[in-house]
Amino acid sequence: MTPRPPRPLTAAAAGELQRLIGTEPAPGLSERELDAVEARYGFRFAADHRVFLGAGLPLGGRWPDWRDGDPAVLREMLDWPVEGTLFDVEHNSFWYPRWGDRPAATAAAVEAARAHLAGVPQLVPVYGHRYLPGTPGRFGHPVLSVYQTDIIDYGADLTDYVRREFAGLPAQLDHADVTVEFWTYVYRENNGLPTDGF
Repeated sequence: MTPRPPRPLTAAAAGELQRLIGTEPAPGLSERELDAVEARYGFRFAADHRVFLGAGLPLGGRWPDWRDGDPAVLREMLDWPVEGTLFDVEHNSFWYPRWGDRPAATAAAVEAARAHLAGVPQLVPVYGHRYLPGTPGRFGHPVLSVYQTDIIDYGADLTDYVRREFAGLPAQLDHADVTVEFWTYVYRENNGLPTDGF
């Protein structure tokens, strides 16, 4: 496989991805609706995620319903990566070295970690526990499967993810590294990769 730089997802390509999912999507979210979701929940969609949701809104199963979904369920999905990380800070001694020295008291360590995580780009649910970093204007992020600090990639980008997860097609891209510093560290540590520089 030849590596290539990430390319923007077009509306036409997003429509093709929607067909691979196997269920009829609801009409896509308008720019106004996408902006309203971001404002309501305090995050930003990555550029390719916005294009994908604009082409159609997959519903049912583990897809987040950004138009009519239960706000408590959507909030829980959004909070999942941070809450899982905090669980590992409390129960499994996880600590990100760039946060400085870990407080001796567990409760203080959890509160310090929570404060640090408030400044980390939000992971936004794509499907169940599959997430994309919420970085506005950016595309080409790997799709991550997140369970506490057990993070693995499920696709080198959104296109690769949908093709693999829903159509059983082989990967078309070489592995792409995680594109947000903190989540890069967690991903690399979990997968036995060097964490120098993260």
